[in-house]
Amino acid sequence: MGYLFTSESVSEGHPDKVADQISDAILDEMLRFDPESKVAVETMVTTGLTVVAGEVKTRGYVDIQNVVRETINHIGYTKASYRFDGNSCGVLSAIHEQSPDINQGVERNLPEDQGAGDQGMMFGYACREMDNFMPVTTELSHKFLQELAAIRREGKQMKYLGPDAKSQVTVEYGDKWKPIRVETIVISTQHDDFDEEEVMLKKIKEDVEKILIPRVKKMLPPRIKKLFGDDIKLFVNPTGKFTIGGPHGDSGLTGRKIIVDTYGGRGAHGGGAFSGKDPSKVDRSAAYATRHIAKNLVAAGVADEALVQVAYAIGVASPVGFYVNTFNTSKLKDSEGKRITDQAIAASLQSIFDMRPYAIVKRFGLKNPIFKETAAYGHFGRESYKKEVEVRYSDETTESRTDKNGTKHYKVVDFFAWEKLDYVDSIKNAFGL
Repeated sequence: MGYLFTSESVSEGHPDKVADQISDAILDEMLRFDPESKVAVETMVTTGLTVVAGEVKTRGYVDIQNVVRETINHIGYTKASYRFDGNSCGVLSAIHEQSPDINQGVERNLPEDQGAGDQGMMFGYACREMDNFMPVTTELSHKFLQELAAIRREGKQMKYLGPDAKSQVTVEYGDKWKPIRVETIVISTQHDDFDEEEVMLKKIKEDVEKILIPRVKKMLPPRIKKLFGDDIKLFVNPTGKFTIGGPHGDSGLTGRKIIVDTYGGRGAHGGGAFSGKDPSKVDRSAAYATRHIAKNLVAAGVADEALVQVAYAIGVASPVGFYVNTFNTSKLKDSEGKRITDQAIAASLQSIFDMRPYAIVKRFGLKNPIFKETAAYGHFGRESYKKEVEVRYSDETTESRTDKNGTKHYKVVDFFAWEKLDYVDSIKNAFGL
């Protein structure tokens, strides 16, 4: 037997994820009015109540009540029986202006001199386990819940499903972090009440086995499908009933699922949450940038696994630290056949990637309203795509259209741009690959 590694995920209806999505929906709406908005919004949800607090500097007006209610309803909390629904819950706002002490370190006369919004260290990670360069435990955990949510929204099967759910996947690994088999799957899902508990447990487990797991397996490449044997331990709602869920079952807070948001415990985490923060906060933007570096590094064939760390001082543009660890998987060798060190790899990468906050924001288009999409099922490993969004301003990047309802402004923006493999050739050229 090898060793076991486990990752978890939580659904969009999990109370902490409800809070994350509200915070990012508010951020998006502020960026929709004013791309220079500085936002740090925290949300707390509980039975019948949403509380929004934080610090903001923006030129736009946002209807906080409306954004909160629309987000909650979209997630699926539309029934009074949930004791928390978008139409009836209370919404309290305690948002105030951003501290001028922080602002003076971020905004400068020259935009490229923009300082980091806070001190701290951020990590990015990539490996070859999945085609999207994510760990298999993390990816499977997300996929189970994404498909469970899709089944719930389709409304044709498993009609008893509620919005709240959690998953956990344990994989057995052999030598050199090679996945051998799926050891354990845990699925806990909120559901409508049944007359008999035994019938309920049997039905939900049967549906997970015959509907959910086959749908997920169908999406996977052959090498990952082979990890699913006949000896998987499957736990479905192991505590029994799960009718009381969402914010009525547990209070939710923004930023409390940072490992779910990243790599499921693989690599490392600097401790800073993402949701509700505009890109001047390097907790978010630099974490995206380091993932981008790690993913392109592995995709270029430099290594099979990579961890990248960057560190900042508040108000200072250039990083104070930059570190790379390839876990002895680097393929690079010098003219004498000796392996090139990770320190040398890090030095070369610093000449390729500009890690000043201004450059990161520009590289990924992070002043656009793109963040609500990131707030459930992980910020990494997602497909990058372009989509037209409506904004409330007009400039050289927007297109204006007029109809009987007036003039509206639109622009095409990148979502999950940090997942692009657009620096592979630059890395290959730098390392002679």
